[in-house]
Amino acid sequence: MGKWHAHHILWLSLAAALATMGLKALAWQLTGSVGYLSDALESVVNLLGAGFALTMFQYARRPPDDGHPFGHGKAEYFAAAFEGGMIFLAALAILVAAGERLLNPEALQALNLGTGLSVGAALINLAVARLLLRYGRALRSPALEGDGRHLMTDVWTTVGVVLGVGLAKWTGLLWLDPVVAIAVALHILHEGWQLLAKSANGLMDRALSPGTLTKLEQALQTMTPESCGFHRLRTRASGAQQFAEVDLQVPGDWTVRRAHDLADAAEHRLAELGVVATVHIEPVGSHGTDARQH
Repeated sequence: MGKWHAHHILWLSLAAALATMGLKALAWQLTGSVGYLSDALESVVNLLGAGFALTMFQYARRPPDDGHPFGHGKAEYFAAAFEGGMIFLAALAILVAAGERLLNPEALQALNLGTGLSVGAALINLAVARLLLRYGRALRSPALEGDGRHLMTDVWTTVGVVLGVGLAKWTGLLWLDPVVAIAVALHILHEGWQLLAKSANGLMDRALSPGTLTKLEQALQTMTPESCGFHRLRTRASGAQQFAEVDLQVPGDWTVRRAHDLADAAEHRLAELGVVATVHIEPVGSHGTDARQH
């Protein structure tokens, strides 16, 4: 896609995570705000997540081998699960720090400079998140999309923290600062749960989307002779890879070559749609079904 490759985007995400972590940590040190501390802790998760996503993305692109004949695509789901787990740990650390500050409020310092640093970090994250989401969806990459979703959540987290900390300073209600941090922790817990759920779905061979299934069925239907039929279409995703299996019923008097040619043509047609297909050849009526069933 364009001049960028997926691994370039992940390296950019890693560099952005380092930069934003430094900016947010400095904002926390300058202001003493536990809200900014919570934002900085989430950036640590971004850094760990970006590094692990890059590793899993590269591993998932390895070609099939004897031990992994269907490739290594599912490795990407581990990146999403890892990032989800790190989010839970970060949220726990935020809750502990916020609880302590709620009991022992402290005045906020150098708020203008600290806020400027946080806003700058948010703008970096916004730019990188949009790239990750765009390429993640286009390449059907759980690693890229998971990293992008988390970065976009981080952007909204920073917005909430800046508003909450500013309100605490303006009103003099110092307890608002730790309350904002607690809200951040609950918000990223929700995001972590979504990442874990998505990775679990991928590891359990979730079927392709209804829209993709419709395209596959239509493609098979357009190439089916009157006396034959495709049925029992099964699909699954493995990271960016998509697989399908389907049964082809042919008349009993067909030659093996003729049946094989039709099955081979069907596999090539689905490959054009980005799906690695396997066609099983059976005689008509072997499952008590009409040969024209899809």
